[in-house]
Amino acid sequence: MADVLSVGVNLEAFAQAISAIQALRSSVSRVFDCLKDGMRNKETLEGREKAFIAHFQDNLQSVNRDLNELERLSNLVGKPSENHPLHNSGLLSLDPVQDKTPLYSQLLQAYKWSNKLQYHAGLASGLLNQQSLKRSANQMGVSAKRRPKAQPTTLVLPPQYVDDVISRIDRMFPEMSIHLSRPNGTSAMLLVTLGKVLKVIVVMRSLFIDRTIVKGYNENVYTEDGKVTDHATTALLHYQLPQMPDVVVRSFMTWLRSYIKLFQAPCQRCGKFLQDGLPPTWRDFRTLEAFHDTCRQ
Repeated sequence: MADVLSVGVNLEAFAQAISAIQALRSSVSRVFDCLKDGMRNKETLEGREKAFIAHFQDNLQSVNRDLNELERLSNLVGKPSENHPLHNSGLLSLDPVQDKTPLYSQLLQAYKWSNKLQYHAGLASGLLNQQSLKRSANQMGVSAKRRPKAQPTTLVLPPQYVDDVISRIDRMFPEMSIHLSRPNGTSAMLLVTLGKVLKVIVVMRSLFIDRTIVKGYNENVYTEDGKVTDHATTALLHYQLPQMPDVVVRSFMTWLRSYIKLFQAPCQRCGKFLQDGLPPTWRDFRTLEAFHDTCRQ
């Protein structure tokens, strides 16, 4: 007899019970096969009836025998412990409602993930505590007012480097032209033209995009902003990687290039080209798929 674990279930009897269930199902299938086949061809009608009754009785006895064996094993399996990992929430797995059945497995997975997160957080805390963060006596003696303020180095990039990055991006997208100018000193301003669809003003601070304005090809870029401008501002907040500003600019330009098919790409959700007289103006940041402003939510 196998040892009974702390959960209160005899695993050996449990495995035998599963085999008994399979045997019972096979016996029941044989009963229905016997009824389906009916009486086999015999020389006389009486012989066919006797053979059918004998075969049917054998199958019923097999079902009865397998059922008794399953009942015997079910008494040996035992009852599971009442101490569920998530206490009473473990009873959710017994709910017959299909919508609620996976809740327990999801809660158990979240519980395991939380335990693992706590474990790794403890390891990280131990490693950080080993690193001495105490300052030396000389550093403690220096006044905070006299301590020189660290200047940000990632914001100060030579204009030639910025020009090279913009030039490479311009060569990447032949259907999108980029004109760079510096009307106010070293800060660059880009005029991006997407075919005959849109014109975009991109104001940069070194290699960081500060603001963008998107207008139609025949619109005045200095008039009131529109929906695409709002989406472009959201994209600027999404693509943020201060240590790699060139990657941010390239990612934003790739996203902006997807508007070259503003009036050709249908909405990926509703399948329509126009909704309330407007094309799908939203572009997914990852897949660049087109959506109407109301369909993306």
